[in-house]
Amino acid sequence: MSTPEKAENTVGAPVVRSEDEWRRELTPEEYHVLRQAGTERPYTGEYWDTHTAGVYQCRACGTELFTSKEKFDSHCGWPSFWAPLAEGKVRYIHDRTLGMDRVEVRCSACDSHLGHVFEGEGYGTPTDQRYCINSVSLRLVPVEGADGGPAGS
Repeated sequence: MSTPEKAENTVGAPVVRSEDEWRRELTPEEYHVLRQAGTERPYTGEYWDTHTAGVYQCRACGTELFTSKEKFDSHCGWPSFWAPLAEGKVRYIHDRTLGMDRVEVRCSACDSHLGHVFEGEGYGTPTDQRYCINSVSLRLVPVEGADGGPAGS
């Protein structure tokens, strides 16, 4: 069951917490990835090979970020999406860490690190983009009655 602090952010209001509050609410791995821009090891996350229909929320604040309709198999070891759920759900930061030039993806509501977006890799997707997102940054809410999801009534 979700705690009130992690309830779904349906109004799109900014979520502001102190770093001490984030440390109390998140597991050490979640904190490392979401608040310190860490990365989980490839092929170890919960959703890299998931095909369940549903909506992917920010694990920190519950904002809906991606859907399974935009998820695709990129074989990179992390969940990959060709677009976010809607414009404004994520924000972008030019990232030059580790000697690379890339674009970081963050939750626009709580400013948590999600992963990176890459362009022009030749995937047959509508946008030619790959949102490479850490599983630990997400929470999948399955569609009722969907294949692999909770049974319908």
